[in-house]
Amino acid sequence: MSKSQSHKRAQSKAAGKKGSTEVKLRRSAKRLDAITKSGKKATEVERSGSVSGLKKAAQRLKMRRSKQKVLQVPQKDMPKAVQAMKDKGVKGTVKNMSGTKRRSV
Repeated sequence: MSKSQSHKRAQSKAAGKKGSTEVKLRRSAKRLDAITKSGKKATEVERSGSVSGLKKAAQRLKMRRSKQKVLQVPQKDMPKAVQAMKDKGVKGTVKNMSGTKRRSV
């Protein structure tokens, strides 16, 4: 399934000018949406809003050893995303797609 334009735009914005998108995770076939050049910030964009999709995204963030972990979701899905991060035991930030609202977990 191909990614929407807004998903691609959010990925590239999260990676920054010299960061990477679709980064392969160690010892896994899974990929993380974006990582900055320094590797300090890992971002996963999840637009589906399904609880299972949010939990999978949180698990992918957990596998990465970056200091800052960000799960980026539409604003209406922020409470579900916070709960998914708590369920998976991931400490990080949940923010909306435009970046105007954020919640620390």
